[in-house]
Amino acid sequence: MKHTYSISGMTCNGCRNHVEQTLAGVEGVKNVEVNLEKAEAVIEMDHHIKLDTFKQALEADGGNYSIHMPGDHRHHDKNHKPKKAASKGKGTGVFYCPMHCEGDKTYDQPGDCPVCGMDLVEEVSAVPGSANAGSYTCPMHPEIVEDEPGSCPICGMDLVPKEPDLSAEEKTYKKLLRKLWISGAFTLPIFIIAMSEMISNNPLYDLMPLKYWNWVQFALSLPVVFYATWMFFERAWRSVKTWNLNMFTLIGIGAGVAWLFSLFGMLVPDFFPPQFKTEAGTVHVYFEAATVILTLVLMGQVLEARAHSKTNSAVKELLKLAPNKAVKVIDGEEEEVSIDAIEKGDILRVKPGDKIPVDGIITEGETSIDESMITGEPMPVSKAEGDSVSSGTINGSQSFLMKAEKIGGETLLAQIIEMVNKASRSQAPIQKLADKISSYFVPVVVVIAVLTFVIWAVFGPEPVYVYALVNAIAVLIIACPCALGLATPMSVMVGVGKGAQNGVLIKNAEALEKMDKIDTLIIDKTGTITEGKPSVEAIGSAAGFDESQVLTYIAALNNQSEHPLAEATIRYAKEQGVKPGKAENFKAVTGKGVTGSFEGKNLALGNEKMMQQAEAAIPEALQQEALAQQKKGKTVSFLAVDQKAVGYVVISDKIKATSEQAINALREKGIDVIMLTGDNEDTARAVAQELNLTSFKAEMLPQDKLNEVERLQKEGHRVAMAGDGINDAPALAQSNVGIAMGTGTDVAIESAAITLVKGDLHGIVKARNLSDAVMRNIKQNLFFALIYNSVGVPVAAGVLFPFFGILLSPMIAALAMSFSSVSVIANALRLRSKSLE
Repeated sequence: MKHTYSISGMTCNGCRNHVEQTLAGVEGVKNVEVNLEKAEAVIEMDHHIKLDTFKQALEADGGNYSIHMPGDHRHHDKNHKPKKAASKGKGTGVFYCPMHCEGDKTYDQPGDCPVCGMDLVEEVSAVPGSANAGSYTCPMHPEIVEDEPGSCPICGMDLVPKEPDLSAEEKTYKKLLRKLWISGAFTLPIFIIAMSEMISNNPLYDLMPLKYWNWVQFALSLPVVFYATWMFFERAWRSVKTWNLNMFTLIGIGAGVAWLFSLFGMLVPDFFPPQFKTEAGTVHVYFEAATVILTLVLMGQVLEARAHSKTNSAVKELLKLAPNKAVKVIDGEEEEVSIDAIEKGDILRVKPGDKIPVDGIITEGETSIDESMITGEPMPVSKAEGDSVSSGTINGSQSFLMKAEKIGGETLLAQIIEMVNKASRSQAPIQKLADKISSYFVPVVVVIAVLTFVIWAVFGPEPVYVYALVNAIAVLIIACPCALGLATPMSVMVGVGKGAQNGVLIKNAEALEKMDKIDTLIIDKTGTITEGKPSVEAIGSAAGFDESQVLTYIAALNNQSEHPLAEATIRYAKEQGVKPGKAENFKAVTGKGVTGSFEGKNLALGNEKMMQQAEAAIPEALQQEALAQQKKGKTVSFLAVDQKAVGYVVISDKIKATSEQAINALREKGIDVIMLTGDNEDTARAVAQELNLTSFKAEMLPQDKLNEVERLQKEGHRVAMAGDGINDAPALAQSNVGIAMGTGTDVAIESAAITLVKGDLHGIVKARNLSDAVMRNIKQNLFFALIYNSVGVPVAAGVLFPFFGILLSPMIAALAMSFSSVSVIANALRLRSKSLE
């Protein structure tokens, strides 16, 4: 029989797999299929099983999952967390596992990952400039917090700016560092006592016999095991309980066996055979091995915590860009306010050298602005009245007024940070390999450790059991699944941050991996190859109409359009003293033009396809004039009045200075560049000739671009599509990698996997170089992690002993294990210095 149940609390495939495995383990269940999207489970069973039985199984699993009958809804936090996954404490942001064990699942409190046991990492706030913005406190009474400077109402002292709260990463680092000092302080004397056995006529034995020194070692080990490193055993126990075997499973078993063996040996020495005893009759104890192993692992955790803080340093640097203060103009008076006090529509004064506080438009003045922190381009950009400015960029030498349009999380800087955070938590397809290997890793290592013990016990030299125990522990300790798990996410995190600093925004890790394999690039013309800021060159008219009339009709139609060509005609009309009217029944026809009515006349403006739709014949003379302009690479839009073409407007769009250089660079990388444009054949050919483009197609509608992408993909090509308009969105979504120009529409950006902030083709070169560098770094990390474990485990098992007499101490194994994951992170950090030019 089959029953369908609703499941609450699942947020990712990791949850789905976990619920499926738990329910399948219930006695009497034959098969389970869990659907994440529908939040339901279809369970096939031999006989009817009570719902409470399934509930108890999920509760015993330790997760925050719930099973109930369909329609019986339960409320769960979307960022669910297993009951013991997060430690107590005030969360300052969103926390996630650096190994992405559960996909993009996040937690609202610090703690450790319920799957791999690693410390959760804090996501950097997506709203820059707001943390403790404009807050002042008393140095004697920190509970006093004011928005403005002044004096303390309690003691009268001057208030001082409040320091930002420590991040969760910094708190974790400081806590681990404190524990490391404690662990080291108690481990060192244990190590000295143990190593003193190697000294002839050991002076310590003059003070008291060996068995009492063993008890001293035991006493000194207690703070190490039960305080400083107790979290490792908690994680190990949870990993066994939930069967999410991980690095801490191995550490817990290895160090725990050594410590418990030593304690048992002191309590019941007569239980052990002579092989385990010293000349003094005491059992060999391994308190020094257990504590040194745990201390070295703790040191590795400290180094990892320190290194983790550098992997998202790019985002932290972006956060520093936005100031906490701004100068607001109220009734002509300037007032310094907190960044949080700015509202949309406020007029702000930006002085020379100041950082621009929010996104907006210049309303008075002109200046040059350093946008390198967002676009990656070093040259300042000239700005004048009407131009947009972005939060975090730096004003040049002239003051100006601006109108606030986007604040808080709406600003470009905040959106960049949010995109970087999401991309850093995403998984690249190559990580599936590491995940698959990791799923078998710990059980295989445990089996190898058991086999090591058996082989040494049967074939090893005397004392065989001592050799067997030590080598088995070494195998458990040296194996490091975390190095394998960190190989991909660390490179992705650093790479995504590096891209953001250079104006290349990556939506997810999959885009990075796919970009490395692209062999064909399709690019749009307007706004991609060209500036996207066209200007009117001329107005043409047929007999019976003058240029002023034609311009009046064109301006009336385009007054409601947001197309760049429309903005150019409106701007030109104003320059010519023509006040734009407002057409009625306005309608935009994608890929063709616009229609409407004005002063009782039906108007149509657009390309020849628009004229065909409007059933407007184009006079021969007008056609020839337009053709002459089109052959020069100009864009010509015809105007029809009451189904008769009466004029045209000539618009040119300057090719971006970097387009040719970028296209040549992409060709050198073996990428075939194809231009698809909705413009006419002659205009497209003129642009293609100037850029030495051999592949181009003109008069392409959105569906045509989509079909071209699909055709190339069917031929086996891996296609990237770069565009900036609504008409590019279908092709962007269909392509293997969609690349949106940051100067384009929101629809295009939403459809793309990569966004270029500056909207420059050179950004595609940067994206390709970034992809190459990140994928190379990931492969290096995977190779390092795999070769480390492939060599380390056999050496720890003692394969070199028969040939060279070499054995690996568990303490050396612990040191090697700790540094393996640190080495992976260090290699990933090399991406920060990589040039993307």
